[in-house]
Amino acid sequence: MPDTPPSAAEVRRLLASRKLEKVTVLGANGTMGYGSAALFTQAVPEVTFLARTKVKAEEGLGAAIKQVRSPTVANHAKVGSYADDLEAAVSGADLVFEALTEDLAVKKEMFDKVEKFRRDDSIVATVTSGLSINALCEGRSESFRQHFLGLHFFNPPNVIVGTELIAGSETDPEIVDFVEAFSRVRLGREMIRTADTPAFAGNRVGFKVLNQAAQLAEQLGPVLVDRLIGPYTGRAMTPLATIDLVGWDIHRAIVDNVFENTDDEAHLANRLPGYMNRLMEKGVLGNKTGRGFFHRDEDKKQYVLDPASSDYRPVSEIDLPDLSYIDDVSRLYAEGRYREGMQVFLGADSHEAAIARRAIAGYVSYAFHRVGEVTETIDGIDRIMGMGFNWAPPSVLVDMMGGAAAAVGMIEKAGVPVPPVLEEAAKTGEPKRFFDNPRINIGRFFVAG
Repeated sequence: MPDTPPSAAEVRRLLASRKLEKVTVLGANGTMGYGSAALFTQAVPEVTFLARTKVKAEEGLGAAIKQVRSPTVANHAKVGSYADDLEAAVSGADLVFEALTEDLAVKKEMFDKVEKFRRDDSIVATVTSGLSINALCEGRSESFRQHFLGLHFFNPPNVIVGTELIAGSETDPEIVDFVEAFSRVRLGREMIRTADTPAFAGNRVGFKVLNQAAQLAEQLGPVLVDRLIGPYTGRAMTPLATIDLVGWDIHRAIVDNVFENTDDEAHLANRLPGYMNRLMEKGVLGNKTGRGFFHRDEDKKQYVLDPASSDYRPVSEIDLPDLSYIDDVSRLYAEGRYREGMQVFLGADSHEAAIARRAIAGYVSYAFHRVGEVTETIDGIDRIMGMGFNWAPPSVLVDMMGGAAAAVGMIEKAGVPVPPVLEEAAKTGEPKRFFDNPRINIGRFFVAG
């Protein structure tokens, strides 16, 4: 069942409990910095964009205006540099929002400065995508630790509403409740509370799937992998195109963090493929450098990486096996016949369909295994995968398969560990339906392949 939201009266009490009128964003020239700053300008009177230089901050403001296409951004924004404006901007802020590069040492160095200037009652939030909240505030004052938390927006924040809220071991519960209420009501967020574990919930589950696709590309090639684990499996964008969009360096930071700091049942799935490391040494980082798994030339002709040789070939020269089952699934989805489409997928009799089913079995298995570790219930994982990644929530896939017994059968056949919660549900027949969230239309996740 979905997590129970607070009552309207409780939300009003929380919003009235403290003032949040001035926000200072650190790293406001970066993608997450200016995207988050733009979001805050829709809800508070004053947002200060800070960067290494005022010119960089102004570039961030320009990017924010362009991203959301609203004059409200400029009307509520100020810009400045760390050298000239950090003290005034931090001391006057009700919320200091850190969006620096995903590096523990870099962030902690900035927090040294923030701690000098912040008010004792100001909130400090980090948009980290997976670094430890407790490690980031280690050694800080009691006031800092009580007012520090993770507020992980997904990119771009003005489009993707799924947001993770991560408390440290000493974060004041009232602060957590306030930030959740403010984010839901003022920022229009879908809030998911997660534990302070590597990569939290969304990236922990999502990037494992993405990395397995990258591993699989070494055997099958990127074009076939993206076709097999494409939109018809319940995602808005194919996995390798997603890695190109996110950036190979960001992908590596997330999966390396999980690989080094966890030891779960799918540990090896988070080992970055060696060919990606080798290519990154040569400057290949995905779309930001013009090439990753895919790239286009000046004539818009698309090329695809050969992981074995590191060369690129025209996509048009890639021969694919018979994947007509994907077209059959897609036709049923287009008619709103999602369960029937899923049954066609589950029953497709080909080697390639079996590979695709193993990927989806791994996604469902891994998500359900994380319940109690990254979120209290599967609802939290469902919502962040649906509203953060725009992937079909794992519970939705279980329901579309025909329930727990059918899902367990598929997972077992794929050779993937069966989560205890699904195994128990298959035995008892309860719950008959796992996904029950009236705010989310499941049809959005089932699109043509």
